[in-house]
Amino acid sequence: MILIDKEFGEVIVRKNAFSTGARFSVSTSGRLSISIPSCRSERYAKKALESCREQIREKLHVKDPATQRARDAQKKILQKKAKEYLPYRLNFWAKKFGYSYSGVRLSHANTRWGSRSSTGTISLNIGLMKLPEPLRDYVIIHELAHINHMDHSSAFWHEVGEHDPNYKRHEKALKMFSPGV
Repeated sequence: MILIDKEFGEVIVRKNAFSTGARFSVSTSGRLSISIPSCRSERYAKKALESCREQIREKLHVKDPATQRARDAQKKILQKKAKEYLPYRLNFWAKKFGYSYSGVRLSHANTRWGSRSSTGTISLNIGLMKLPEPLRDYVIIHELAHINHMDHSSAFWHEVGEHDPNYKRHEKALKMFSPGV
């Protein structure tokens, strides 16, 4: 459930069977989030918000609603671009180097550019669309190498190096960017 507040913008309301009262936090998007008991209503959440408004202002760093909307707009644009581009590029490199994977998943994690599951699904962060193409390709090649090596062993890095001779430079350059949207 989402509440719209003049000061805090969209407030995410989550119901939790184990909650005994209202608990406030800030989500990764910078939105105010409130966890309330499952048996409580939207009205309860609104009252809790009003009664705790001053403490929320003082203790939590809620992003301005305009910033939230701008982030949402950027996320939509990146999601669209990523959907059109990343599966195509993953398939290109997989075919070129003889890899097979079971599927591709697009994410918007704040801490990682990509991952590979034990079932063979490769997850790629939509934030890759903010990077120069060589860095995007490096992340894709890195995840494809995890098909043969689920760790970061020397054999893994050797395989990455066979497909991307500049992988050390790309790995270093990637640290200058954040995967979060």
